Amino acid sequence: MPAVTVEDLLVLPRLPELDPAATRFRPVHRLVTAPLGLEGEGFQVRRGFAGVPTSELDPFIHFDHMGEVELAPGEPMGTPWHPHRGFETVSYIIDGAIEHQDSNGGGGTITDGDTQWMTAGAGILHIETPPERLVAGGGVFHGTQLWVNLPKAMKFAPPRYQDIRGAQAALLTTPDGGALIRVIAGSIAGHAGPGATHTPITLAHLTIEPGARVDLPWDPGHNALVYALNGSGTVGEERRPIGMGRLAVLGAGEALRLGADPRQEARSPKLDLYVMGGQPIREPVFHYGPFVMNSRQEVIQAVEDYQAGRLGVIPAERVPHTD
Repeated sequence: MPAVTVEDLLVLPRLPELDPAATRFRPVHRLVTAPLGLEGEGFQVRRGFAGVPTSELDPFIHFDHMGEVELAPGEPMGTPWHPHRGFETVSYIIDGAIEHQDSNGGGGTITDGDTQWMTAGAGILHIETPPERLVAGGGVFHGTQLWVNLPKAMKFAPPRYQDIRGAQAALLTTPDGGALIRVIAGSIAGHAGPGATHTPITLAHLTIEPGARVDLPWDPGHNALVYALNGSGTVGEERRPIGMGRLAVLGAGEALRLGADPRQEARSPKLDLYVMGGQPIREPVFHYGPFVMNSRQEVIQAVEDYQAGRLGVIPAERVPHTD
């Protein structure tokens, strides 16, 4: 897995030792398996939040897991130009590459541990496509896209684009060096990730060695969602099983207990988890296609604004390739 790695985990800052007797670990409230769906021009994704009530996801709206898949020449596909309003998209590329361009001037190529963070706010048009080299030669592709809601006061904020290189993530390990923790946004044990957020959230990618355990401090005011990207393991003190394509929704507490099974498949030698949490917004949500607003009337207005060209104009030329 080409996402950011280090040769020697023991050189990294370490999580604090948590006293099990004095720590309230979050119990597993719900476990779901992501169904397969199609996105954009026809590429297959797993819908990570399917079947989970919106109230348990808040401030998140939608999560897609793309791959891990080996694409033949000509198979890589992207999305056509399309609008967004009222939320943020966070695309994390573990393996492969994707190019982004939007009507606000943002754009570039993200690959191997990079994150593209687009705040749609008042409205934006964008497109995501595989680089020409990936289309021509094929290759492995693996990534995620998370939709983060914006509070009512920020629904019409100016659009913003953040290009976060994988090397910018804060890197941590456990006291015994049994896991690599990449903090993309928010803060874990005082170590902050580079992502600038309108809604207080924490995002991290964990790679856990076979048989190792992670006791991860977590903001008690945030919810906690754990999605398995690869491998197999357990979640919670109750050791509920989790594997690729499964999402665990956790209850209240101040830490997460995560563990990798001692034996892993050869194809996925370690357990990889995408861990998400945020401060619930607790406002009405009306979600229709690429618009996430507070009411039906606001969505109708978003559709009318898009049709009238008020969400942006498709640029005449694509941004140059950067890979």
